[in-house]
Amino acid sequence: MANMLSSFGKTLLRRRALDFSSEETQFARCLSTLDLIALGVGSTLGAGVYVLAGEVAREKAGPAIVLCFLIAALSSMLAGLCYAEFGARVPKTGSAYLYSYVTVGEIWAFITGWNLILSYVIGTASVARAWSSTFDNLVEQKISGFFKASMAMKVPGNVLAEYPDLFALILVLLLTGLLAFGVSESALVNKIFTGINLVVLGFVIISGFVKGDVSNWNLVKDNYLDYRNITNITQKELDEKFGEGGFAPFGLAGILSGAATCFYAFVGFDCIATTSEEAKNPMRSIPIGIVASLLICFFAYFGVSAALTMMMPYYQLNTDSPLPEAFSYVGWAPARYIVAVGSLCALSTSLLGSMFPMPRVIYAMAEDGLLFRGLSRMNTRTKTPILATIVSGIVAALMAFLFDLAALVDLMSIGTLLAYSLVAICVLILRYQPGNLNSSSQTEKLVELVEGEKVAVSGGDSGDEYGMEMEDRPLSETFSAKLLFKPNGKLPTKTSGMIVYVTTAIISVLITILCILLANCLQQLLAGHAGVVASCIVLALLCVLCIIIIWRQPESKEALTFKVPLLPWLPMFSVFVNIYLMMQLDKGTWIRFSVWMIIGFAIYFIYGVKNSSEANNRSPSGKYEPALQNKSPIYKGAPEESDVEAGSSP
Repeated sequence: MANMLSSFGKTLLRRRALDFSSEETQFARCLSTLDLIALGVGSTLGAGVYVLAGEVAREKAGPAIVLCFLIAALSSMLAGLCYAEFGARVPKTGSAYLYSYVTVGEIWAFITGWNLILSYVIGTASVARAWSSTFDNLVEQKISGFFKASMAMKVPGNVLAEYPDLFALILVLLLTGLLAFGVSESALVNKIFTGINLVVLGFVIISGFVKGDVSNWNLVKDNYLDYRNITNITQKELDEKFGEGGFAPFGLAGILSGAATCFYAFVGFDCIATTSEEAKNPMRSIPIGIVASLLICFFAYFGVSAALTMMMPYYQLNTDSPLPEAFSYVGWAPARYIVAVGSLCALSTSLLGSMFPMPRVIYAMAEDGLLFRGLSRMNTRTKTPILATIVSGIVAALMAFLFDLAALVDLMSIGTLLAYSLVAICVLILRYQPGNLNSSSQTEKLVELVEGEKVAVSGGDSGDEYGMEMEDRPLSETFSAKLLFKPNGKLPTKTSGMIVYVTTAIISVLITILCILLANCLQQLLAGHAGVVASCIVLALLCVLCIIIIWRQPESKEALTFKVPLLPWLPMFSVFVNIYLMMQLDKGTWIRFSVWMIIGFAIYFIYGVKNSSEANNRSPSGKYEPALQNKSPIYKGAPEESDVEAGSSP
């Protein structure tokens, strides 16, 4: 029985071995760094920039919304840096799904991929309905009026929409056709719409600074009373609508609450990580694309929110359409049409950003055998995952056509935040492991296609370093408590790697418990309740102890085009932020998440476990050291001295 459970556990945690020896890919390598930046900006800088700033400024932060976006951008950058390192390390399609597969095992990879699919499907459907609604508002609700009169769907339970959104259905199907036609054509359309969106936002920012008034950042109680045209007002209403006035009328609590909301405005950059096999030079372009797109988005959000709160007092902002109202307030009412064009372009690029990675994650999972292998079929002419594109597009189109997605939107957050957390954990684990991800020889060169020319990129730099410093590695090492804080050498060993692996698992559990406490007992904590305060302090100290243990372990010397700085603190803080935001979601969202996971586990245990490529490719290889062969086949052990001297290859 014990052997069966052990075997089953090893099956769930088997990891994918990467083979970089072949430069061939079924995808078309046609995306430049500029294409990736445009894809990231277009996906991230959606319609939220036209709506979110007004909502957060009025209800949570006032003019201090600029600080909310700064805090949110820094938090998102933590996840972005982790994705950037993996993009430099693993130039393969699959994003967080693949990163999890090669590091923490198959079951975690399936959970990540399955939830990413849900996030992209719901994201696509909800953005399509938002596009339809925005266009409907421009034509004075004539489209919705017609469908409500002739095709109303009055079904109890708020599951189905009020009317079938034919406009959203057609839009998703058209973009599905564009994506199936070819990636270069999709990238061109995305660049055009993203460019128009940025021009419109530039117009908004410049207009705000020209027509704005800095005094709107320092309003007092009398300004609000004059606006309301009353002399007596209850303190409750004053606190809710006006706060304390000044730059941060709702205090630090309002800024932090607003930052949590603004964090979701930066979701979307991860779609860049799915282009690894379509980028001309993925190891360089993906890190640059992720970091650059996040910076551009931050400056856009920062500029628009600053312009908006200078043009109009924060308590007068319209939460549904703040920018048109603000332009009307300063006497530039016709500018609403420019804003509408920008909003439609932003929604178009956001829609494309949701649809682009969806079939690629499905393709990666199907190619590995975790989903039905037919979904990995490629079109030889367009070099796109044709079946995955069509199937995912039809599902998203039907959801946009029939369902009320308001209750499902929070499910997107779980999938995205879970992916962010796992990528940060994977970066942390891999940086302290011996060897590297290459299953080919240490001295072999990776060849990439850059602007039509073959460029050799060293895949064996780390091998040379290991060869030069072999004397720093003990020949045999057994675990002892001393190794937790004082390792024997300067290079990672199997023992130090396992210490980091186990410690990371422990700190992940501790952070989850701490976040549950903070999410459910925050008022007791602020009130100084002894039990809650003591629990939080103990958990925080244990987390710090775990981080110190990880920090003391020797780090890999593997050469990468990009590395996350400040290990292990930065990835762990990213995990904390992501898990805390997950714990803020309501009970209904977690119940719906559980239902989705039950469906996923049914597919995995009935089909995926048996048909997984790793299940059929578990033959032992002499290339791996014995312990790593059983535990973590992705980590190629440091070469023997004879291997270094001879530069042997398999």
